[in-house]
Amino acid sequence: MMLYVHPENPQPRNIKTVVECLEKGGVIIYPTDTIYGLGCDIFQHKAIERICRIKKIDPYKAQLSFICYDLSHLSDFSKQLSRSTYRLLRECLPGPYTFILPASKQVPKILQNKKETIGLRVPANNIARAIVKELGHPILSASLPGEVVEDYTDPEIMHENFMNEVELVVNGGIGGTVPSTVIDCTQDEPRLIRQGAGEWIQ
Repeated sequence: MMLYVHPENPQPRNIKTVVECLEKGGVIIYPTDTIYGLGCDIFQHKAIERICRIKKIDPYKAQLSFICYDLSHLSDFSKQLSRSTYRLLRECLPGPYTFILPASKQVPKILQNKKETIGLRVPANNIARAIVKELGHPILSASLPGEVVEDYTDPEIMHENFMNEVELVVNGGIGGTVPSTVIDCTQDEPRLIRQGAGEWIQ
């Protein structure tokens, strides 16, 4: 199913439809401030396994990220952060960054990788944040597999490619082509893992 959602002013009725799909264990494709992602409720074990099958990855080895509405979920899913790390997150978010943080025990077991870290995102995208706000807790974020740029930027093509594997494609217009910048904050100093859409100067 394809659902059109206004990118600036997401219709509450449509956001409710997306959230109901997630609560039933559905897998969605949705826009962020960078590229479209595969998503599900982080507490829906089988949906996480389905995303990993689509991506052909082992959930226990994958570095999957959480999409949060704001930093209020930090204390739930990451261990206590230093003042400088928290300040860095406040300066960069919402924005096109993924921060690797030490995971707390509240992170679902299937998402606890061997390094005991999580990736955390607060995208500057009204649709993604409206979904998370309505759901009441983070959703999973995983990049879409694709050979050509249209595979992960054009919702119509994504719908054609994945209509048998996901319940819903949230169409918020053509997506970006550059993924988020990934910063590892598990050591004393933040470290650039991947340069993406977010600027990073040390």
